[in-house]
Amino acid sequence: MRLSNSITCHLKILLVLPALLATVNGLAAGDAPKGPMQETDKTPDKVENPDRLDSREWQERLTPEQFRILRQAGTERPNGAVYSQFKKQGGGTYYCAGCGAELFHSDQKFDSHCGWPSFWDPAEIDSVETRTDYAGGMIRTEVVCANCKGHLGHVFKGEGFDTPTDLRYCINGTVLVFVPDDAGD
Repeated sequence: MRLSNSITCHLKILLVLPALLATVNGLAAGDAPKGPMQETDKTPDKVENPDRLDSREWQERLTPEQFRILRQAGTERPNGAVYSQFKKQGGGTYYCAGCGAELFHSDQKFDSHCGWPSFWDPAEIDSVETRTDYAGGMIRTEVVCANCKGHLGHVFKGEGFDTPTDLRYCINGTVLVFVPDDAGD
């Protein structure tokens, strides 16, 4: 009887484990990441003093996927709907989905074929900050929003792209809000 209960318990754990791991990684079992990049015809309002927002307030403000990326340094899957949408977008400005800060312009974007939106420079020199990221057993340069300190992605140097800076800001599109140039604020 004990052996049977033990085996049953282990089987239940094995059946639940994939769903648990997917949830820990920010996704419900079998779900794709939350929808495409937000697009609007109005410049988002910038959040003043975002450092005063607690975790609950961030969760109310953001989608679960945006929260996972911006506040928990997650990443979206490569080559998804967000990346396809990004490649089709024309002229415009990209803002932080968390706080509304202006981050990138379309005239600095390029297709690096990496599966994530890529830019060779931020909109303003002080719109993003970088810091050393040791997560995952690698040393990379993390890119965060200078206003809310939300995780945006990483920047890579010296990859040989034909861009003025030789930098690739590899950014999670889910945490960007795109406003086309022809939008009527």
